[in-house]
Amino acid sequence: MPENPSADSIALAMHVLEDMKAEDVTVIDLVGKTSLADAMIIATGRVNRHVASIADALVEAIKGSGLPAPKVEGMPACDWVLIDTGDIIVHVFRPEVRQFYNLEKMWGADRPNERLVG
Repeated sequence: MPENPSADSIALAMHVLEDMKAEDVTVIDLVGKTSLADAMIIATGRVNRHVASIADALVEAIKGSGLPAPKVEGMPACDWVLIDTGDIIVHVFRPEVRQFYNLEKMWGADRPNERLVG
């Protein structure tokens, strides 16, 4: 069992997001904010097809790492795909959908302990 499964899941997701050219990647620490997950990663794909490709690559990488299969929502439309691994939640948006929902503001990503990546 990994010493810090959340850190391992975040590292795996970040690697895939970088490989798939996801844009504006943000990691939000959820510890102490909610019991839903330990962290949330928010990323942008340029168009629906890019969002779908990023989500597919994440799901395959998670399954290939030996982690349980994640729960996935939003694949048919690919405006906003949510991938829930249990310890982290990854949101992949089209730019205008991300701007509309503004999860970073809702979850306080503008606070000093949050980090923006890429």
